[in-house]
Amino acid sequence: MKTVGTVKGLLLIVALVAALGGGYLLGSGRHGGDHSAATGEMGGGTEAQAQQYTCGMHPFIITDAPGSCPICGMKLTPLKAGTGGGAAPTAATGERKVKYWQAPMDPTYIRNEPGKSPMGMDLVPVYEEAMSGGGIQIDPVTTQNMGVRTEAVIRQNLARTIRTIGLVTYDEPRQYSVNSKIDGWIERLFVNQEGQSVKKGQPLMELYSPELVAAQQEYLLALQNSKKLAQSSFPEIAESAKRLLDASRTRLKYWDVSSKQIDALEQTGQVRKTLTLYSPQSGVVTMKKVIEGMRVMAGEELIQISDLSKVWVNADIYEYELPWVKVGQMARVELPFGQDKVLEGKITYIYPYLQNETRTVKARIEFANPGLELKPEMYANVLIETEPVSNALSIPENAVLKSGKEQTVFVALGEGKFDPRKVKTGVTNDQGMVQILSGLNEGDLVVTSAQFMLDSESKLREAIQKMMEPKADQPGSSPAAGGKALDDLFE
Repeated sequence: MKTVGTVKGLLLIVALVAALGGGYLLGSGRHGGDHSAATGEMGGGTEAQAQQYTCGMHPFIITDAPGSCPICGMKLTPLKAGTGGGAAPTAATGERKVKYWQAPMDPTYIRNEPGKSPMGMDLVPVYEEAMSGGGIQIDPVTTQNMGVRTEAVIRQNLARTIRTIGLVTYDEPRQYSVNSKIDGWIERLFVNQEGQSVKKGQPLMELYSPELVAAQQEYLLALQNSKKLAQSSFPEIAESAKRLLDASRTRLKYWDVSSKQIDALEQTGQVRKTLTLYSPQSGVVTMKKVIEGMRVMAGEELIQISDLSKVWVNADIYEYELPWVKVGQMARVELPFGQDKVLEGKITYIYPYLQNETRTVKARIEFANPGLELKPEMYANVLIETEPVSNALSIPENAVLKSGKEQTVFVALGEGKFDPRKVKTGVTNDQGMVQILSGLNEGDLVVTSAQFMLDSESKLREAIQKMMEPKADQPGSSPAAGGKALDDLFE
């Protein structure tokens, strides 16, 4: 019985050993098969590359799985192979060369090898070809999500119609001032209200002055003395009397006593108490400062007379419109009291200074005013037809990025590539098309929307490229040395 129990125990041990050995062999076979399959799947390199994903707002964010951007939270979009962070093989090695690695949350954190950012996130690669020049490359899907739009550079005639406000004013050379050259009192006013029309030579007022009365008496005495001494045997005495008479006559003329009045004084021998002042020009009394009985001083302005048969319209021209306005251009003036009442005239003068209050330049338009329809201080709408700029390179004004003295335009090169160009602009027409003086060629495609995001990306990559490149004036500098110095800078 003991022998039978021993045999059963040995058989049980053999069965357990056989079972363990078969399981080991079976497991080894399965692992070997899996390894071979994995090797065959990765070793040849002929299979399609795994899909990658990127952020439309931050193209340097590239992941192997879908998700959200760690910076802005936007949903990642599929990245087309060969663009952005996709695997675009080079001719030499078949793989893209990594320029450096940067933190997704802080693009200024740069390393020469993969690792973790200070926030614990994986560093993302930036490839060498993405850093060439100031241009950038963005996946077409991302470009579409960003809303990038382009328009071609064309040649056309640029024209502008300037619409502004004009103020009717007096023709300055046709304004006259009446004043007294001696002290006195206003005895009588013939023109006693503003707005009254007067003719040239019409009496305006009578002025009493004691000095004028005395001057007339002196003239009569000089006249009598000259007649008595004219027959003197001494020529010097006769000549002296004549010079005294001439001086008295000139004195009266200087006080606005006319030759006709002096002749009447000689004939009658009667001194007039008052002096009559006459209108120097036909027109309208636009200002009256005197009343009857008022005392006036020598040189004081008494009346203003303006000839309104011709008036000026001063149009306000803003500074940015000045390149369009030239002397001799035609202008239309629409009067406020009639939509169909339009006058046409020429710009005769552009003032060489700005109005401090409005920051505008006055452009003068002259008009004949026979019916006195144009009244001073009246507002009117002014339309100036400017001369077009012929055959000018032009693009939409919103395509130009202005930063200080520089003006930049992004040119679409195709396949998601964009190149920043420095341009010089000229005039802008009514439709918002701006003239390009230099920097672009006809047919170039310029970005008209979302260019601010392209500008930010371009400047970021350009700044990082400058930091990574070794300086030429340092002997023995190398990319490795430059990378080490950059690491020291960020540590």
